[in-house]
Amino acid sequence: SKSIEDFIAVAEDLILRKICKSKTLAIRGGASGGLLVANAYLSRPDLFAAVHSAVPILDLKRYRYMGGDSSWIEEFGDPGTRDWDSFMKKYSPYHCVDENVKKLPPILLTANSQDPRVHPGHARKMTKLLWEKGLGKKWPTYYYENTEGGAMNAKQHAFVTALAFEFLYKTASKYLDKS
Repeated sequence: SKSIEDFIAVAEDLILRKICKSKTLAIRGGASGGLLVANAYLSRPDLFAAVHSAVPILDLKRYRYMGGDSSWIEEFGDPGTRDWDSFMKKYSPYHCVDENVKKLPPILLTANSQDPRVHPGHARKMTKLLWEKGLGKKWPTYYYENTEGGAMNAKQHAFVTALAFEFLYKTASKYLDKS
């Protein structure tokens, strides 16, 4: 997908221009942005120090059964057609985990059990898959699910945002120059 290639190109450019180093570059995205950062994480793990994939859409083969609505077919394609083999499986993170990879950057997957559009099953399944396939490897994987009722209120949103930024900062700042 062009958006993934562009995202990776921007990361490479930030490093090339010495704006940051790969060991200090943290990325974050939610929903479709969670799909984007998860793909970047799996495609080029060497570029990132930390990843936060929030309420992500990660299983493009089964999204229709996990809260996805018909508008997603226009955005992502229809996995029940040739779209799946033609292009969708190439950018479905759940289906692109390579168990031969020895090291992945730390990732925090977050979900909301009451989200009306993105089912928490996406983040849950991906977390379980990374834990299972990453056994004995350097694949630090963390998960948080907000389980309080309804869409997140301001207090819940603030908590999850603070949790995510603390994770990103603590993970990437270990390598900042202290001079």
